Amino acid sequence: MTTLSWIRGVNGTLGRLAPEHVAGKMRRAFMTPRNLPPRPWELPLLARAERITLRFGLSALRWGNGPTVLMMHGWEGRPTQFAALIEALVDAGHTVVSLEGPAHGRSPGQQANVVLFARALLEAAAELPPLRAVIGHSMGGASVMLALQWGLRTEAAVSIAAPAQLIGVLRGFAQRLGLPARARAAFIRQIEHDVGMQIARLDVSGYQLELPGLVVHAADDQLVPVGEAQLIHKAWFDSRLMLLEEGGHQRVLADPRLSEAVLDLLARTQEPTRQSA
Repeated sequence: MTTLSWIRGVNGTLGRLAPEHVAGKMRRAFMTPRNLPPRPWELPLLARAERITLRFGLSALRWGNGPTVLMMHGWEGRPTQFAALIEALVDAGHTVVSLEGPAHGRSPGQQANVVLFARALLEAAAELPPLRAVIGHSMGGASVMLALQWGLRTEAAVSIAAPAQLIGVLRGFAQRLGLPARARAAFIRQIEHDVGMQIARLDVSGYQLELPGLVVHAADDQLVPVGEAQLIHKAWFDSRLMLLEEGGHQRVLADPRLSEAVLDLLARTQEPTRQSA
């Protein structure tokens, strides 16, 4: 019997007898990230980074000199996972600030969720120069779109391998771990209590996305279905949808076509005053 099969069996039994208790354990597991070390290919970029500490202790890495691009990684991610894109942006004359989300890296906190990530983006933007673009991967992409609803100011935004609605993420997690119906309902209620809002509101179909954007997803992503990108693109009027045939959930970040598309977006949305300077 595999570990997952054992967990599903225990949750299936106890979830019927003590749904709130089991839901609480799964909630803590869902919201408590592991701090995973960087891969060897991330180390050269990490060595060249300037580490900065923003207000309230939020940690970030910075490279380059020029208009500022802000980045947010995904769940259990790292700033340097954007290595190929960071290199391309710096070479094109940008400053890149890549955050360590709450409870990740050296940033404070024990738990993380998309709402905390969105607030971190707003906190960072308040301290940084005007943003040329904001880029997010996976949960970081979802947090970028949420932060835009709360007043995040930027000229353009990029969503990479992000979910369109969080309720599907929660239901998928609960189903994968074998939570029965009452425990699933309790799990979602407890998450809503922690984040301070109804999960149904975390859905791009109800968002106002008024700025130029890029939505990128790989067709073979096993964690976030490619259909989520199509939903985001449908809700985001002024967005380009780029679907890649392969790249999974993580390798898509290293695809040179992603860097090319981001640079193209920045070139197309360049302010007239900057163009004529």
